[in-house]
Amino acid sequence: MKRLGLSLGALALTLAGCAQTPWSRGDLVAEPQACAPQRFDIYFREGEAGLTDAARHAIGLTATQLQGCDIRKVNVIGLADASGGPDANLDLSERRALAVTEALQAAGWPAPVFSLIVAGESGSVTADGASEPMRRRTEVLVDAAPR
Repeated sequence: MKRLGLSLGALALTLAGCAQTPWSRGDLVAEPQACAPQRFDIYFREGEAGLTDAARHAIGLTATQLQGCDIRKVNVIGLADASGGPDANLDLSERRALAVTEALQAAGWPAPVFSLIVAGESGSVTADGASEPMRRRTEVLVDAAPR
């Protein structure tokens, strides 16, 4: 029982020493800046370019977060898996990129800053020939800065 008391006493002294560190939380943890370059993905159902409720929610949150920022450039990259033919996948990728761009514009982002890139199924097949479902998305790269 005495051993436990001594161990707890040593622990208390050790913890007391921690309370007197010369650092503040701000020195150790950087708060993320809202008006900074960001990247996010919008996922789609197989063979579809319509936005899901989750996609609309993600776009709305990001638009709100960057409200008041100087949005300099937005790259929207449409992707598809390998479940369709090359031409169909390029078309699907383009429709996905357009759907995301239109939603961001409707949320108030400036139209002249958008750049659409269509990748289709390029790179969507793994080495063993399996289609990669994670490619059913649109990547959005935002260059934002404080005003």
